[in-house]
Amino acid sequence: MAILREWDLQIDADDVLRGQGADPEGVRARSPRLIAVAERAIEDGLPLVQPAVLYREMKVEALLHRRLLLAAGATLNGLLIAQHLGGAERVVVVLCTIGRALETYASQVMASDGVYGLALDGVGSAAVEALATAACRHFAAEAAAEGMRTTVPLNPGMVGWPVPEGQAQIFAILDGSEIGVTLTADHLMMPIKSLSMVIGVGLQVDTQGRPCDFCTMAEVCRYRSCDG
Repeated sequence: MAILREWDLQIDADDVLRGQGADPEGVRARSPRLIAVAERAIEDGLPLVQPAVLYREMKVEALLHRRLLLAAGATLNGLLIAQHLGGAERVVVVLCTIGRALETYASQVMASDGVYGLALDGVGSAAVEALATAACRHFAAEAAAEGMRTTVPLNPGMVGWPVPEGQAQIFAILDGSEIGVTLTADHLMMPIKSLSMVIGVGLQVDTQGRPCDFCTMAEVCRYRSCDG
């Protein structure tokens, strides 16, 4: 396992609003003051972000039905895994987090200023998404330097890989405590602003699609704008 901590995360007010589940264009039209709140939240909240990416690269030994056999006896199971990682030569198992500081501050603020507290929470959501995107680009660049390609990142909770199964498999491979992340009995990551994923690497892997294409909310999401 290895840890990457040096990340320059760039987010803007629109990212924060999307992190709150809002439509930036609609907010600008109806409540422009919330843009100023989001910008203030970025200024105050981003310095509290403590980005860390824990990862482990593992060779793929074989694919048996829906089970991907990895080096050291590790496995990844599920229909989504078989469909998208069967042609991979290795996988990168990844855990991203922005730490607890911003989450703690947002909770404290929420009691006295709900609007600002929600904006801070939106900063956290935007920051962990930006971190995951940056991590994907990092591993894609490393693969490209070897003449290889990477798959779309696969997250527990996508269609064909339920959260309980996916999180248990990832945390069996990675020791999240190395970056302060734990998994509850309900398969919820703590701190909340954390994200887990698996990326396939190889010459023949399928690079098509976006994470949104495999999301369980794909048919009803109003903000389906993932770019992979």
